[in-house]
Amino acid sequence: MADQTPNTTDAPDTGYACIQGYLRTLSGAPGVYRMLDAQARVLYVGKARNLKARVSNYARPGHSPRIERMIRETASMMFLTTRTETEALLLEQNLIKQLKPKYNVLLRDDKSFPNILVAKDHPFAQIKKHRGAKKEKGTYFGPFASAGAVNRTLNQLQKAFLLRNCTDAVFDSRTRPCLLYQIKRCSGPCVGLISETDYAAAVKDAERFLSGRSTRVQEELAEQMMAASQAMEFERAAALRDRIRALTTVQGAQGINPRGVAEADVVALHLENGQACVQVFFIRANQNWGNRDFYPRVGEDVSAAEVMEAFLGQFYDNKEPPRQLILSDAIENADLMTEALSEKAGRKVELLVPQRGEKAELVSGALRNARESLARRMSESATQAKLLRGLAEAFDLDGPPQRIEVYDNSHIQGTNAVGGMIVAGPEGFMKNQYRKFNIRGDDLTPGDDFGMMKEVLTRRFTRLLKEDPDRDKGLWPDLLLIDGGTGQVSAVQEIMVAHGVEDIPMVGVAKGIDRDHGKEEFHRIGQRPFALKRNDPVLYFIQRLRDEAHRFAIGSHRAKRAKAVGATPLDDIPGVGVARKRALLAHFGSAKAVSRADLADLTAVEGVSEGLAQKIYDFFHES
Repeated sequence: MADQTPNTTDAPDTGYACIQGYLRTLSGAPGVYRMLDAQARVLYVGKARNLKARVSNYARPGHSPRIERMIRETASMMFLTTRTETEALLLEQNLIKQLKPKYNVLLRDDKSFPNILVAKDHPFAQIKKHRGAKKEKGTYFGPFASAGAVNRTLNQLQKAFLLRNCTDAVFDSRTRPCLLYQIKRCSGPCVGLISETDYAAAVKDAERFLSGRSTRVQEELAEQMMAASQAMEFERAAALRDRIRALTTVQGAQGINPRGVAEADVVALHLENGQACVQVFFIRANQNWGNRDFYPRVGEDVSAAEVMEAFLGQFYDNKEPPRQLILSDAIENADLMTEALSEKAGRKVELLVPQRGEKAELVSGALRNARESLARRMSESATQAKLLRGLAEAFDLDGPPQRIEVYDNSHIQGTNAVGGMIVAGPEGFMKNQYRKFNIRGDDLTPGDDFGMMKEVLTRRFTRLLKEDPDRDKGLWPDLLLIDGGTGQVSAVQEIMVAHGVEDIPMVGVAKGIDRDHGKEEFHRIGQRPFALKRNDPVLYFIQRLRDEAHRFAIGSHRAKRAKAVGATPLDDIPGVGVARKRALLAHFGSAKAVSRADLADLTAVEGVSEGLAQKIYDFFHES
């Protein structure tokens, strides 16, 4: 890969002439180009099989209005040549996700999807939900469209196969069966109520079911039920009957289960009025494992082929593609995308645009969902826009805010204190922008809400000034909502003045008389508190924002508190990870007993070398 950035001082100012100035320096190699404005902000990132031919296309008039605007704003260009066209495609998608150019189609919601993991690092395998890198030893099934889809499937699988979901630490500490055994969701392997062989057979059945071989599993269970019934083992027969019912429930909950599609993602796109919705259905093991909708940022005159290609490149950038992608719209560079995805997956990946048959019916269903989802979103966006206009009017803002930041704190008598920031805008809550702040101030009085808010805002704006000093990345708020009254607003005002930020409106939302919903008072610097009418939609909107900030702060606090409850001094010793911590606690019974152990006792623990034993001993005896 080679960088070819011509000398921009020779290039004319902007537009067609600027682009034409680069043509004499370009070769016919494949690569990626960037178009920049006069402030060197990236306007567009594109790939080309032949850079010179592609750029010369921009140097001639006759483009869509969107491209014409982009060309007029272009003041310079940058180029990277690549060895292959496929490499150019991958680089283009990486740069789009990283730089978020103004004129590119951009996938904004790109979270990972959950899987079901049958963990195999223990004699009695654990079945659980897994999200993220597949580092644990075991068998993975997925992806599922949502955590809810995984939880529902896990719930029924527990009924059907009685597999444990407890952690290894809980498993090793049990002396009698837990509640899950009592309600027939687990076979009790922790206390020896099932043999390792029988449990392994249940694990194998669960894996076969998740792999799509469910019919055979149910047939075998039915045979066992009949045999138990004939042997007058009615309790065992009833348990097997319940397992068969649970499997049937799983299959029913998975909706449309295509017979002729074993492993595929169905991707359907609907474009309307400059907005787009992409529906993705996940088909694995001939079963529908749910769907998710996405709303990529698009322009008014983009084609379906351009949106689909951009979506596929960005969506599968950090996900393993299935064997087939069943699409509603063909893409221009299908050969490059097929090659790139096949290379990523380490096997052949097909791109299909079916016209008839079962696959076409799947696309039709996904398209219907995309159309309905976009209609709902456009309706919600119109309502949101009206609320933002009402908010601007209520608080005398210059215009409807595009980014509202709401802050709240949560703690119990000052312990495990956490500050939360939620963000909302024209499209509702922007959850990927939420932030939590672990309160660090050692000099704070326990329960000092003013001090906590000062610390949170100081850290927020210190970082903001560093990350976006020119305020051109969309990270600066247009309105701050603070949970509290005059005191909190004054504390925030001090922080803003100290950082030289005095042009951002802020409002304190305080509970009114009797701390009742509908009687909130709003506090602003230099103005008297006021209230909105009880039935004002803007008031309900503010309440919803405040309640979301409260929910997020409390959730972060509870997570921190739960983590602290399970924490021990062993967590602070370098080289002592989860496995060794578990081994030490199992051997000695408590962290306090570990602290009293001598070197000989420490080295007797499995996995603890003499060097690590010395580290542990020194950690507790240095003073």
